[in-house]
This record gives sequence, structure tokens and C-alpha cells, in this order.
Amino acid sequence: MSVPGMRRRAAVGLAALAATAFTAVAVHPDQAEARPKPVDVKLLAINDFHGNLEPPTGSSGTIDGKTAGGAEYLATQLNMLRGTTEEEREHTITVAAGDLIGASPLLSAAFHDEPTVEEMNLAGLEFTSVGNHEFDEGAAELLRMQNGGCHPVDGCGDGTPFEGANFQYLSANAFKTATGNPLLPPYGIKKVDGVKIGFIGMTLEGTPQIVSQQGVAGLSFADEAETANKYARILRAQGVQAIVVLLHEGGVQNGGGINDCVGFSGPIVDIANRMDPSIDVIVSGHTHAAYNCNINGKLVTSASSFGRLVTDIDLKVDRSSGDIVSASANNVVVTRDVPKDPASTELINRYKTALGPVADKVVGETTAVLTKTPENLYQTGTDANGKPTYMFGESPLGNVIADAQLAATDNEQNAVAAFMNPGGVRADLDAGPVTYADAFAVQPFTNNLVTLDLTGAQLYCLLEQQFTVSKVLYVSSTVHYVVDPAGTTAPATAPCSGTRVVRGSLTINGTAVSDTATYRVTVNNFLSGGGDGFSVLTGGTNAVTGVIDLDAFTAYLTEKSPVSPPALNRIQTTAEVPAA
Repeated sequence: MSVPGMRRRAAVGLAALAATAFTAVAVHPDQAEARPKPVDVKLLAINDFHGNLEPPTGSSGTIDGKTAGGAEYLATQLNMLRGTTEEEREHTITVAAGDLIGASPLLSAAFHDEPTVEEMNLAGLEFTSVGNHEFDEGAAELLRMQNGGCHPVDGCGDGTPFEGANFQYLSANAFKTATGNPLLPPYGIKKVDGVKIGFIGMTLEGTPQIVSQQGVAGLSFADEAETANKYARILRAQGVQAIVVLLHEGGVQNGGGINDCVGFSGPIVDIANRMDPSIDVIVSGHTHAAYNCNINGKLVTSASSFGRLVTDIDLKVDRSSGDIVSASANNVVVTRDVPKDPASTELINRYKTALGPVADKVVGETTAVLTKTPENLYQTGTDANGKPTYMFGESPLGNVIADAQLAATDNEQNAVAAFMNPGGVRADLDAGPVTYADAFAVQPFTNNLVTLDLTGAQLYCLLEQQFTVSKVLYVSSTVHYVVDPAGTTAPATAPCSGTRVVRGSLTINGTAVSDTATYRVTVNNFLSGGGDGFSVLTGGTNAVTGVIDLDAFTAYLTEKSPVSPPALNRIQTTAEVPAA
């Protein structure tokens, strides 16, 4: 923390660099006696809401052993946490750390997430960082979310004007390449009882690797810590000493509770360690995890996802210096045993009426649950705690989606194989009838399918690249290959040099793939642009853009209904293959 006397430390002990459960840091008693009473400031923080206006279901609707989430309850919980007196409410600032929109359920996504922006207005949000999903539909659409106006193609779907966000999006490290200027303001300042609180908002630097190239066209993304330090200097020059970073990047615990910091790891650790000591609090996100940490003297928090938690952060700010002298946080579960917020209920009902019968239309049927959860392919090693680490392989739903994408392009584009990124499969499908809303929950990104030519050598390179980026693609039923757990993983600088994929084992339609032959394959436009680090796909030729992935999926469900879980035998390991 930026306690006087500690604030500009030249060196930090190794113990301070570790992530630990956070406790409040208090000013020394001798210093406290000479100072006026500090200003109490409350921050209420959320992250990764992803348009979950209605209560999320299944495991997505529980946390800490409790049923949680839903915009009607979130708005009520925020209002309760703000307190009952005028002074308490004036001393409270509501903030977020990105991904409020994007990858949303149909009720929000069908209207380009306008309902979620309107709900955040109702909930009293004041500042949020951008997240990677804020760029799903491109920079112009993000600016429309901020400034308002009807969608240029679909208009205002509910028949009422869209006024845009009352809160401020912050994008300190996302800037227009042509000018070097941030796309949106890099920081915001709120004055509370005479003291200034500065908020710097950022997304993860790696956003271009996890968003379609169309979404980030014309934009560049800078290092998180370097950017935060730059704007911290600018804020201090304006007399702002209490600095909070809203960052859409995070970490994960190893078994801790919602207010713990057990075995903590992830990109946020290095970022926090490199941030200037003048930065006091980091509200983080992206990993959908809950934690409450002290990293290098900074309070680092995350409220999981889908509106199931609110992080209640209490700050004490020195009236003389304007610096934060203590900070503590508590992740509060958004339970459903509180009254629903009437304004939120009205908004949800209005959009449900506008959505009409589309959501409930049955598009197919399944004979059993199709889960997105992949099975362990093989153990790759152990982590720092000695626990086994795995590369994940096939999932029933992932295989079905790959098959659907091939079926949509095999005749018109002569595709012989399809590859699907696991991060694009967002929900399970229950057994029985499948509605359009169910299918949308599985594939909410509305990516276009792209069919392109790859050589056999490029296909082997693509499969080797899986182990460099630690993501195994789902493959269509026409594709089979064998993985050698003892093989070497290629470095990022030479992504085709690995030996994880057994040479000669890759077949398409039962025929061995030749390095020099050309194969027509289908992926979504996120992958074709090099998404998730699969840069080899950017070298494909004769690319043709096709239908939306969701349309291919629903058409397949209709045609093949009832759909059963496919066998998970497309990827094997050497241990599973009998010796010749």
C-alpha cells in the first residue's frame, strides 16, 4: 500500500512479491495523531458480467455454495451496499473491470448488448475498463455503446432509442494505431469529500490474440504495467494520489474461497509487481475467478463472473496528502433472497417481449447431454505445487460443432476438415429439445465460417501449434491423428518444429495427409485471423467467407436430430495405439 514512508520504496523484499490474502494496512499511530480523520470511500466492483441479465443457470448460477446472480438481484445488492444515508452513498463509487458485454445470452446479444448497457446505467455504474469482449463487434460498435444511437444495420430492436452508457468506458492501453490516441479516455477522476480518486482502465495486452481481427482492426494494445505507470504519473501531476486500476486481466487460486488468495498465479502477478507503488488497488477480471489478494503491497481483487459477486472495497484516504492509507475488500455473494429491483425487472420484461418467439423455437433434439467439458488427453507434467498438468482433448459438444461446420461447407466449398477453438464453445446442451436460445448460448459470438487451403505441412504445423499455445482444437469426424506425450513442444519462435504429433498419423477421410498436398479446411473467422495464437492459419490461401457459425450449428441440429454424443476417438495418444 502507499503508506507514508513505504510509498517510494526502492526495493521490495521477496516475501512482499508473493500473492497473499489481503488484510487492511493501517497508518502508524504517531502519524495518525497528527492528521485529521481520513475520508472513507467505498468501491463496489464487478467484472465479466457478459450480459447475464436473467439469473444464470447450472454451475454458472452458483458460487460459494449459494445460488447467485441475475441483474434484478445485482442491482438490489449494489443499492444495499451503498448504505442508507446520503453521506454513505456520496462516498460510494461503482466500478467494473471489463467484459460487461459480449459472449452474452440471447436476451442481451439479440439487441447487440444494448440491454446490458441500459441495465448498468440502472445499477449506477460509473467507470469500467474495456475488456476483450468489448471489441467483439469492433471499435465503432464499442463507441456506439458509449455514445448511443441505433445499430447501423438492425436499428433499435426494442423500438426505443438507445441512449448509450451513462458510465464511462476507459481504454488506457487500447489506442488507435493511426493517431496513437486512446480509443476512449484512459482514466477518470472522482472527487469524494474533497479528495480525488483516479481510475485507470485497461484490457489485457493480448486482446488481439483472442478477438477476431475485424474486432481490433485499426487498434493497438500496449503493456498493462507500463501503461498504468504512465497514467499514474499523469494523475499525480494533477494532484491525484489515490489511484485505482481497473484491469481486464487476472489470475487464479489453487483451491481457495471467494475471499482467499491460495496458491495464486496468473498474468496479474507479474503485472502488479511491475506497477508503480503509487497504484494502490487493482480491480481485475478476465479469468472468471474470485480472489482477494495482496500482491506487492497492492490490493488485488476479482468478483468472479456473471454478476454473482460484488467486491466491497473500503478505502481510507488521507485528507492532507490525498493518498490511500488503508484498503480492505470483501467479496459479497449476490444471493437471490433479496427483493428484485423493479426497474431491472421492467427492462428485462421489455426486451423479452421484443425478442418474441425466436428464442423458444425448437431447432433440434439431443439424446443425451452434450457437454463442452473436454476429457484429459494426457499428462504433460506437473505444476509448481507438484500437481499433474494436462493438455485437454475432445469434448462431445466440441466434436459436434466441428462436424456442423464441415457439413455447412463440404459441398459448397469442398471442405474436407473443420477445426473449432475450445474457447468458442460457451455452454452445455441438455438432453431433449434444443431451442434457438439454447444453441445461441453455446455459440454466441456470431463468427463467420472461413474455408481456406492449407498444405499438409501447414496442417501438421497447426496441430503442433496447439501445444505451444496450450489449446487443443476440436476436429471434425474426418480428422484423426496421434499424439506422443514424450514429444517436444515447439517454442513460439519456431511453432512448426515440435514432435508432439506423430508424423504419418494424421489422416483425413482415412487417407494419410501428405506434406505437399493441399487440403480445403474450415475454421471460424476468429481462428483464420490467427486467434488463440494459431498463426499458421493466417498463411492459408483462397479463403472464402461463409455462413455464421450459429446458423451452421442450428442447421446441423435440425438435419441430424436427434443428435447423440459422438465417440471421442479422433485424437489418440501413443499409449492407446497398438504397436505395429
